Amino acid sequence: MNLKNKVVFVIGLAVTGIPLVKVLTQLGATVIVNDLKTKEQLKETLLELEGLNITYILGKHPDNINELGEIDLVVVSPGVPLNIPFIENFKNENIEVIGEIELAYRLSSANIIAITGTNGKTTTTALTGEIFKQAGKTTYVVGNIGVAAISKAIETKPQDCMVMEVSSFQLESVVKFHPKVAAILNLTPDHLNRHKTMENYLQAKFNIFNNQDANDYAVINYDDATCREASKTLKSKKIYFSRKEILSEGVYVENDEVVILLEQQKKKVIKVNEIKMPGNHNLENALAATAMAFVMGIDVESIGETLKDFQGVEHRIEFVDNINGIAFINDSKGTNPDASIKAVEAVKAPITLLAGGIDKGSDFSELIESFNGKVKQLIVYGETADLIQETAFKLGYNQVVKVKDLEEATKTAYKSGTEGDTILLSPACASWDMYENFEERGKHFKRIVADIRRA
Repeated sequence: MNLKNKVVFVIGLAVTGIPLVKVLTQLGATVIVNDLKTKEQLKETLLELEGLNITYILGKHPDNINELGEIDLVVVSPGVPLNIPFIENFKNENIEVIGEIELAYRLSSANIIAITGTNGKTTTTALTGEIFKQAGKTTYVVGNIGVAAISKAIETKPQDCMVMEVSSFQLESVVKFHPKVAAILNLTPDHLNRHKTMENYLQAKFNIFNNQDANDYAVINYDDATCREASKTLKSKKIYFSRKEILSEGVYVENDEVVILLEQQKKKVIKVNEIKMPGNHNLENALAATAMAFVMGIDVESIGETLKDFQGVEHRIEFVDNINGIAFINDSKGTNPDASIKAVEAVKAPITLLAGGIDKGSDFSELIESFNGKVKQLIVYGETADLIQETAFKLGYNQVVKVKDLEEATKTAYKSGTEGDTILLSPACASWDMYENFEERGKHFKRIVADIRRA
């Protein structure tokens, strides 16, 4: 894809904006950046782009796109909805509108292994990338995991692998994006404040398979009825994985071992109790990673060795400290109720659960119902505090304390805790009411725990 002397209009700097703009200028494009944040709000970001020849339109969208001159391509940040009138104006002028992962795909030579789903994406992406690396493949682990795909795309060679975590927001703007292997891990309600309906959400997720053909692989969670049903019309080779069923073909658990059965060849990978990461949800992540690695030619011994060693990712059921017999677990990546249910299931009772954040249109009933005597106290904070508390009271769970922020929540939990307790940060909500992202929230939690340790 030749971008030399092309005029590229970038909407939204956000996390991927800095590497995106740097690559565009490196490739000789003329770049115009538009962001609703002001120059003052973007001060630190703009410092990173200092010295590059960029035109900025900040604090508002342009009133009239015709005044911008000739635009060859529009690249939109995942956080910007594609249905706003401003973006529709570009489409009406037949100017192509794409996202950063679409551009990365067009610029990359690597085999793309793409992973989506409501929960488990980051862990599965990191694990799959580690399996590939341990098997000696040149591998780039990118996407929603924290490294923009665009920042590595032009480095890749045809024999390389790019393991990519992709969100529903990113998948809304794909056009030609064509992964060799694509996986959907699960689907539960999330981001309905943007997608409005589960049907829209499912459609966005299943865009990951749009351009696959019979030479590609679709890895699907057989235990998720919604994903299984929606996968029936896919053109790619379907590889199902299951934690609960013995499959006629696919990757599954039999006699407490991970088994691959494909083309009538059966191979044992690892005993379930040898997998380092705790919890049933992580077993599902391991099954998906096993399927993706195996169809890309990685032998079962190499897969099994990595599963024995891989300890998980930061901010996902991450052990932080044990102070006076009270364990602190950082699950800041638990940004929806289903993720937090999995965390509650995975950690040791009795639990004090810290939850709250921005309202994404979630229902917290199933989270409260999942406590099953394991959660002795729920401490809520942030924009959703009242909603979570009301839901708990409605369902007859009354051990709820409302506080103003995460620091007060953590210190309150510790003061009321006793030896053997687990204090679990698994907010069931996005972080944007108080933090830039879940990573910042998780790091703040760890600093608070360190302060408690020093006190």
